[in-house]
Amino acid sequence: MERKACPAIAIASALVPLACIAAAALSSGWFNLWSNALSDLGHTVRSNVAPIFNFGLSAGGLLVALAGACSLERSRAIGWTLVVAGYFLVLIAVFDEVYGRLHFYVSVAFFLSIAALLAEYALTVRGVKGLLASLAIAVGVTAWVAHLAYGVPRGAAVPELVSIFVALPFYFDFTLGRRRAR
Repeated sequence: MERKACPAIAIASALVPLACIAAAALSSGWFNLWSNALSDLGHTVRSNVAPIFNFGLSAGGLLVALAGACSLERSRAIGWTLVVAGYFLVLIAVFDEVYGRLHFYVSVAFFLSIAALLAEYALTVRGVKGLLASLAIAVGVTAWVAHLAYGVPRGAAVPELVSIFVALPFYFDFTLGRRRAR
């Protein structure tokens, strides 16, 4: 793979799925950020915007895996975690909500892979950035605990987006950075 393409792949790996999620949510006419899970947009039987949503996730997953492959020389652990996270993102689109429990399992695997990415980052990038990655894990876990234990918010979209957005700065720092992680 051409090294010059790697930064563009990393940026596109976030922009493509997020743009497709936003387009699907805004076009659906029924999606509610507080009451739905993002994956409700990808339900192939019930969602009028499933093709947009599932395309975005599958394309984004491929791009995340490629960004991970581009980053293997910086950190094998983080690079491979990104490859795996990208694959799980593709599986969320392939096994949409129609597949019931299987969809749930691949979604959990994806969000756990994001947590693993942040943990690996915190352990390999010392100093303030590593500390902030640990804080990002705590923020993500807090959002999920509030949703799962207390039903706040009712839908999973908010903790899903919180998990993604707290990880993005570290993802970009790693995939766009030039230095090797320790």
